[in-house]
Amino acid sequence: MESPYKNIVVTGGAGFIGSNFVHYVYNNFQDVHITVLDKLTYAGNINNINMLFGDRVKLVVGDITDREIVDQVASKADAIIHYAAESHNDNSLKSQDEFIQTNFIGTYTLIQAARKYDIRFHHVSTDEVYGDLPYREDLPGHGEGEGEKFTDHTPYNPSSPYSSTKAASDLIVRAWVRSFGLKATISNCSNNYGPYQHIEKFIPRQITNILSGIKPKLYGDGKNVRDWIHTEDHSSGVWTILTKGRIGETYLIGADGEKNNKEVLEDILTRMGKSADDYDRVTDRAGHDLRYAIDNSKLRTELGWSPKHTDFESGLQATIDWYKENEGWWKAEKAAVEAKYAESQKVIS
Repeated sequence: MESPYKNIVVTGGAGFIGSNFVHYVYNNFQDVHITVLDKLTYAGNINNINMLFGDRVKLVVGDITDREIVDQVASKADAIIHYAAESHNDNSLKSQDEFIQTNFIGTYTLIQAARKYDIRFHHVSTDEVYGDLPYREDLPGHGEGEGEKFTDHTPYNPSSPYSSTKAASDLIVRAWVRSFGLKATISNCSNNYGPYQHIEKFIPRQITNILSGIKPKLYGDGKNVRDWIHTEDHSSGVWTILTKGRIGETYLIGADGEKNNKEVLEDILTRMGKSADDYDRVTDRAGHDLRYAIDNSKLRTELGWSPKHTDFESGLQATIDWYKENEGWWKAEKAAVEAKYAESQKVIS
């Protein structure tokens, strides 16, 4: 397929979601050259994309708050797709500086460059900017009524340092569209799963715990609901918005994958040959959001997008298999990740 954009910059393209987007574009659009701008923090891994390096993919190691580096890559691009972010809620509760610098100041630096060179900008954000929703059983429409899922009209109500910095970055992009004519769109996506996800995150942490002989850990009662989407579907959604979306618009990306944390963990345990109750309950995260749910109808009806991975169970099995087959990718970090969690998590049952 031919792309309207021939030279794109992908910030955070060595991270989980960003690297999957790089793979998606590389595999589907042979005429696109990709510059990955990534600081290579702990969450970025060159091994996510180094197999693609060559004429069409190159890596620039740098910080998105560095105006000189951002200017250099933007000057040669016709679009910036902005994935780079500090994204782990638990980390944001311990230290906020990195979140403000990367998520807000970094976004400001990028949109200034996009404005200078008059290029297309797409800002990748999260549904967490909207806060949380009541459980389905507590709603009159049981989760399907008016206002019972997030839409692009849902008021912002972030509940963590992480989500507040993402909300701030969304708003500055919107302001630059209105004030300066920035050619930008925004997407807010639900929880992603799939290959290359850092093992501090919920699904890969449970999988690698089991593979390492460690009991999985579940926050609180495990009733918190997440709306899961395979990262390849997130990638296709972002590309659809980049190429078809209306400037200044926000589109929500989700795959109707609502499941609570307890049932996801039990599914993982069963698939890996363990008893469904073979896990430890630990103290809940401060401010742990109850439920996320995306109304993706705007993206479906206006732009014709639909998810490919509609069967969560098969996608989860493929993800388990990937971590089994790629132990060398995550093994060296496992002990340090669990030691960090042990500082704040107390087993309660």
